[in-house]
Amino acid sequence: MANFICFDLEGPLSPQDNAYELMKLFPNGDKVFEVISRYDDLLTLEERENYEPGDTLALIVPFLVLHDISENDIAALATKASLTGGAAELISWLQSKSWKVFCISTSYEQYAIHITHKLGIYAHNVVGTSFPLDKFRETLCEEDSALLRQTEQDILTMSPVDDDDKIKQRLDYFFWEKLPITNLGKAIKEVKPVGGRRKVAALNKFADTYDQPLSRWVVVGDSITDSRMLQAVEEEGGLAIAFNANEYALPYSTMSLASTSISDLTEGLEAWQKGQRTRVEKVVKGKEKIGGTGDRGYFHWLSGSQDIDEVIEVHKRIRRLVREEAGKLG
Repeated sequence: MANFICFDLEGPLSPQDNAYELMKLFPNGDKVFEVISRYDDLLTLEERENYEPGDTLALIVPFLVLHDISENDIAALATKASLTGGAAELISWLQSKSWKVFCISTSYEQYAIHITHKLGIYAHNVVGTSFPLDKFRETLCEEDSALLRQTEQDILTMSPVDDDDKIKQRLDYFFWEKLPITNLGKAIKEVKPVGGRRKVAALNKFADTYDQPLSRWVVVGDSITDSRMLQAVEEEGGLAIAFNANEYALPYSTMSLASTSISDLTEGLEAWQKGQRTRVEKVVKGKEKIGGTGDRGYFHWLSGSQDIDEVIEVHKRIRRLVREEAGKLG
């Protein structure tokens, strides 16, 4: 019987946050991104209607356009992007064992397709965010540019967490009142980042195509954009794996691994192949008793757990080690 596994891209398969790297192509872009990323967390946590975690990728579009960032820039970044330790080995092992491998990423399509191709994952098994950036650049006028420059200067006075109230108030006004009446604002409405419920919808589409219920799936994620996908699979009795994850993903997962190499998952996935959740639980709990070594092999069985503060701290350390600057993002 075939086995099915679906990865998030950024974190599990590639350490960079592509949008973050893209924003670094212009002065202070990293600081602008960090504030908008925090705003994304705040909107997600308040469960704003019609908003999904990962919609950051739509919110940063005006600033990419303002600074003349192009689709060619995305492609250039993709060619330089590195792989998470052990990712190539794990995907190769899965394919040698006849697993069907998928990737559902919030990242822009241009990036997701390039990285997954490098790993040998078929393009028709990959979902990313459609992003016609060059078309958006054609809509920018001088009046919109002035608004964006002023907003950018305002954003640069804010600091994530410390200025949460200010971030929420000022960016609510910009994104939901001022921007929608501009030509650019109207154009970027079509950007629908694949996060939250949209990830679940993409997974269900794959599940329907192969006539495999979510109870038969393994999913691997690490952040707020993956939480609903992890939760959906855990609730159906599948295997939801949090890898070097943050506090937004860990509570919704079946098990977790904190490690500098994702290939450490091999034994657990072999157990799934032989005896699904029951077998995996036995293997993971055994490894949990032994503990990790150095920066590898920290396993935890999370299903049914209430207090995971220590697990979060372990993941925080390894996440920052593997993902560097991107590790601090939600």
